[in-house]
Amino acid sequence: MQKLQSQGVHHITLVGAGRQTSIDFWEGVLGMPFIFEQPNLDKASESHLYFDPGDGRLITIFTDESRTPEKRRTPTDPGCVHHIAFAVSRVTFLQAVARLDERAIKHSGVKDRGFMDSIYFEDPLGLLIELASYRFEPPAGFTHADVLMQAHKLRVARGDYAIAEVHLADAIQALVERSRATLSEDRAPKNPY
Repeated sequence: MQKLQSQGVHHITLVGAGRQTSIDFWEGVLGMPFIFEQPNLDKASESHLYFDPGDGRLITIFTDESRTPEKRRTPTDPGCVHHIAFAVSRVTFLQAVARLDERAIKHSGVKDRGFMDSIYFEDPLGLLIELASYRFEPPAGFTHADVLMQAHKLRVARGDYAIAEVHLADAIQALVERSRATLSEDRAPKNPY
């Protein structure tokens, strides 16, 4: 038996209301370019809108002009989507509260997640959206997931409750030391002063 190996998220499709509500939110609030539209090939009464969330992948929305936006929290039962998180740069994240407040969008305020900062709010139909900003950049040749996995191992070995910035810094150092050669015979920390 073989796995069906994933290589990333191809797209996420959501059920929307009218076309303009989707365009106004996904592009007008979150800045995702509206890149194309075609009929929903499985349901002729719906349109299928495609947005680029910033990495060239896709967020798509099925819209139908007969549906009106009814803002209510989407279900969080087992098997349902709790929220969708989108990466934003640090400078954008630092503007998130003001930019949401400017639109009178109710939000959670900044949440400290140890390895990232988050803010939560609902889209016009009640889907919980998270804007997330990592507190670190991975070293060249590594991903955020590589750093987080190494930080997790360090956290567990130290008996700490959750990943903190010290785990991230030590994880980055460990990844660099494992992947980069040096002419030094001793790579241990030093105090030259």
